[in-house]
Parts: sequence; C-alpha cells; structure tokens
Amino acid sequence: MRFLVRDRILGFGEDYWIEDQHGNKVFLVDGKAMRIRDTFELKDTHGRVLIDIHKKMLALRDTMVIERDGEPLATIRRKRFSLLRNHYRVSLVDGTELDVSGKILDREFGVDYDGELLAQISRRWLHIRETYGVDIVREDADAALLIAVAVCVIHLAEKERED
Repeated sequence: MRFLVRDRILGFGEDYWIEDQHGNKVFLVDGKAMRIRDTFELKDTHGRVLIDIHKKMLALRDTMVIERDGEPLATIRRKRFSLLRNHYRVSLVDGTELDVSGKILDREFGVDYDGELLAQISRRWLHIRETYGVDIVREDADAALLIAVAVCVIHLAEKERED
C-alpha cells in the first residue's frame, strides 16, 4: 500500500492531506500551531482522530509520543548510541521496538522490526515536487501508525537540524 505525503513548507500549524496511490485523500495531518508543545493529529476523511502526536515535555532528548484513543501507543526518539546520525527508535507500549534509519531529511529511510522492512519512505519514485511516498510493505501493518512514525521522525530530524 503506497501513500503520498506533501511536505509541509511552513512547518507545524498547517493541515495537509495524505493520499493513496490513486490520489484519494486518506488521512489528514492536522497541525496544532497554538500549542505550547509540538502537537498534531492524524485524522481519517470523516475528521475522526486516529492518532494524536505530541512532543514529550520533560525529556532529556527530543521525544515524540503517539497516542490512540487517549492511550499511549509509542514513543520516538533518536537512538542514543548509533554511528548513524539518522537512526531513531520507536518503542511501542507492548515492548516491541521498531528501528528507523536512513537519510531522514532527504526522505529516504526505512522502518523495520527485527530486521524485517515494514515501510519504505522515499522520494525516488515520485516526480511531484515536495512530495514523498510511504510504501507500507507488510499487508498486516498498521498504516496509520507507520505514517505517524514517518511524520514524527522527519519532524524530530528537522528540529535537530535547526538546533
């Protein structure tokens, strides 16, 4: 399953649609500009919030928290001991850990679990400016979660570059 994400040009506070490979709107990323911390919601086409994402306020390293239905689902932070600068760890509440690595700022990276690729994020197969694709490799993978992970990791990498 492949999704198209149009890059935010002005940062948080903007809403943007994520489309499927046929150009149908599937998810809305609703950026919350007037909040103290970085916050956004991933909504379906009916406006129902599927995933809530916000920056963890009291953390030594920048950390994003993903919640579903008000319950924590995952935390994302840059991997502490890694030779690769663009290497992030996603810790799910059930103890599962996903690895995100690659050229995050170039939108060329993968999300894997225990060495198995779950999603590939890339601009290579697109010819539309300021757009990248999220290709969900596994049929049984949670597409909303993997898209949220991609959006979070890109946001964390951009914040790190600014600092």
